[in-house]
Amino acid sequence: MDITIKITDREGVPHKVSAPTDMAMNLMEVVRSYELAPEGTVGICGGMVMCASCQCYILSDNDLPEMTDDEEAMLSEAFYVKDNSRLGCQIPITPELVGLEVELAPES
Repeated sequence: MDITIKITDREGVPHKVSAPTDMAMNLMEVVRSYELAPEGTVGICGGMVMCASCQCYILSDNDLPEMTDDEEAMLSEAFYVKDNSRLGCQIPITPELVGLEVELAPES
């Protein structure tokens, strides 16, 4: 099953994209597959929670997985962090994310 999510890129342009829930993808991989950020600026560490290049702001009220200690530690060192910041690589695409809205954090 595919779900539709809204991703606002770093230029402020909103994109409605279709994301598969059956391919074990995460939000960072969806951003990369739709090329919503220049190559080499998102997911630099490959989703290992070792950089904050996939930081995004959660704009909708979806039920997300709890933040891990690793994610919290990485965000504590990142730039442009807000209360609603999450790392896209830590958000698996699941059916519960229908209607998810996120905005990509500025490149740091």
